[in-house]
Parts: sequence; structure tokens; C-alpha cells
Amino acid sequence: MSVRLRGMTSADLPRVMVLEEELFAPDTWTEWMYRDELAQPETRHYLVAEDAASGDVVGYAGLIAYDEEAHIATIGVTGDRQHEGIGALLLDALLAEADRRVPAVLLEVRADDEATQAFYRRRGFAEIGRRPNYYPLSGKDAVVMVREVVRHG
Repeated sequence: MSVRLRGMTSADLPRVMVLEEELFAPDTWTEWMYRDELAQPETRHYLVAEDAASGDVVGYAGLIAYDEEAHIATIGVTGDRQHEGIGALLLDALLAEADRRVPAVLLEVRADDEATQAFYRRRGFAEIGRRPNYYPLSGKDAVVMVREVVRHG
């Protein structure tokens, strides 16, 4: 895996939007939604994974951190680079940021996406509920998962 992580900028949005369509259609975020997220750096932490050789953005992820909890807002890796550990690298970076800020991290994942649920379970997430019709355009349900941070000291 030859990628490096860096903070997402508005210059990354054209490529992020291509990946968003590839990975999440029809339930995609809009460019405006990403611009709004990037405009809130005090509570948002967005990253891109770029190929170390070409500089191409091959993945991205975002965290929303409030006082008592954080939410994994999004995470995605282009199809031809999946199963290389890029998603795990992105998630681990978000979790490290969350661990500095809050005691719990939540997320929603499609109920019919067992592979992604298993990915999150390997990082300590557990299902705590379901949201019917959470993804409005596809009508898919979401599984709500949480990871509690163990505080030391």
C-alpha cells in the first residue's frame, strides 16, 4: 500500500465527488455538503488518501466531533484499491483523532452491507440499533454502531 493521508481541501472535491458517485450512488453527498463540512474545522476532521506515486486521491474519510461523541461521517476507497488496507488506515486515523476528543464514536452503515459492518466490528464497533429508510434515495435501512473509548489515567 503506497498511500499517504493528508487533510482534505476544497481542491480535492472534484475527485471526491467522482468517488462519492462510484461508491455511494444513489445516496451521495453533494459538493455543497462537503464544502459545508470543510468550513467547520473546529468540529470536523476530513482526510484524503492519495497514491504516493501519482498523487491521485484514492480514498477519503470524515469525522464530526462534538463534546461528548463523534460520528464517522463518511469513509470510502475507490473500487480498484479496496482490500489494500487504505480504508483501515483512514478509519484508524479518524479514531485516533476521536480518541483525543470524545468518549464514544458512532456511525451508520447500510443494513445490507455485511462486509462493511464486519470491518467496523474489527475496530471495536458494536451494533446498537437500526434506522429504517435512513438512506432516502435508495430506501435502505442503516445499522447504528458505537465504539466506546477506554480512557487511561
